[in-house]
Amino acid sequence: MTESTSSGFMKSARLLILGFVAVIIVVGLVLVINAVTQSSTPIEAEPVNALANSEDECVVCHERNTPGIIQQYGHSTMAAAEVTCRDCHEVKADYPGAVEHEGTYVLNSPTAAMCESCHEAEVAQFNQSRHSLPAFVAYAGTAPLSPEHLAMFEAIPEGGYSPDKSRNALHAIEGPAITRFACETCHNIGLPAADGSIGQCQDCHLRHEFSLEQVRKPETCNACHIGPDHPQWEIYQESPHGIAYATGGDSWNWDAESGTLNSADFTAATCAICHMSGFGTAATTHDVGERLTWFLAAPISVRRPAWQDNMVRMQGVCMECHNENFITTFYNDADAAVEQVNAWVQESDEIIAPLKENGLLTDEPFDEPIDYVYFELWHHWGRTAKFGAWMQGPDYTQWHGAYEMLSDRAELIEMVNAKLEAAGITTGE
Repeated sequence: MTESTSSGFMKSARLLILGFVAVIIVVGLVLVINAVTQSSTPIEAEPVNALANSEDECVVCHERNTPGIIQQYGHSTMAAAEVTCRDCHEVKADYPGAVEHEGTYVLNSPTAAMCESCHEAEVAQFNQSRHSLPAFVAYAGTAPLSPEHLAMFEAIPEGGYSPDKSRNALHAIEGPAITRFACETCHNIGLPAADGSIGQCQDCHLRHEFSLEQVRKPETCNACHIGPDHPQWEIYQESPHGIAYATGGDSWNWDAESGTLNSADFTAATCAICHMSGFGTAATTHDVGERLTWFLAAPISVRRPAWQDNMVRMQGVCMECHNENFITTFYNDADAAVEQVNAWVQESDEIIAPLKENGLLTDEPFDEPIDYVYFELWHHWGRTAKFGAWMQGPDYTQWHGAYEMLSDRAELIEMVNAKLEAAGITTGE
């Protein structure tokens, strides 16, 4: 081997060794980085089951017969707080609605009176809200109410609005075979129970988990606040708040402790943030109308009692993310939209007035097409336009709102004129 050959061989060997060492270093760095990354990634702990190994008779029996309920309740904050099945279900033999069960007496579905034993403030707030008796009265009227419940209903300052306090005509026409699955499904949130208490807490707090995340998410509200007469869910989806929820809501702090929420937990509003959660300067409430300034569900909207105080509370929520100029301008503009819708509904009353004055409308509700057109003008499209304006849903303010109102207005004029002409009546116009 020549000297030059030997030198080349040694150089190649050194390069090979250096390359091998470099590979080892790179692999080592990758392993270290991977280990650091894995160690910094939080490992979600298995949810604690407070009922694990429980010897309670209710738990042991229902683990065999309805294990899903036991799994749900075992992981709830209620179970963690040592609230037992008996605390919510068991009652005395003479308790209204009690049924005999395995040697004791229970309520199949706990009433608000049971919840009130621990959640007194929440039940009191709920009882003052439109989710309470006003929801029930909206379809059933006041006739089924006891004197005590009637007095309670009439004393509700934020929820007492009701056009005539009589049974909803459509509920009566459709009958129980339909309304059991229709009106009552939502409006029974305010149904009086046999024990005299009001409300179905489990309509929002789906049993048996009592999850903060579940009750705070907008999908819970869409069970009822949906459809042509109150499409809050659809409006929310197209609003800036709804878009923020759809694209980033999975990272929000859904389990934050009640009363402590701020914009670090939720970077945009939800139904609960605006209407119920303790957020900004607003305290937690179960009165869903406590922050609202108008009765938007009315044919012609009027201000709510103490609406100025309500506005301060709602704007305390808005101020977490928006400046005062934006909020003031928005409120002024939304108020103007309500007034315009009010004017169109008032005009529809004036359009059909000659028919009423000349006895050309029957006293029976919904017995001819003009009744439906008049009803939909305010009940569907007028309300939708108002909700759309306040919740920032332009498509619902316009095409599912104002446009439909103007379309029904034109149809009403044609129908009224046809009836007057057929009766040989001229209005002088």
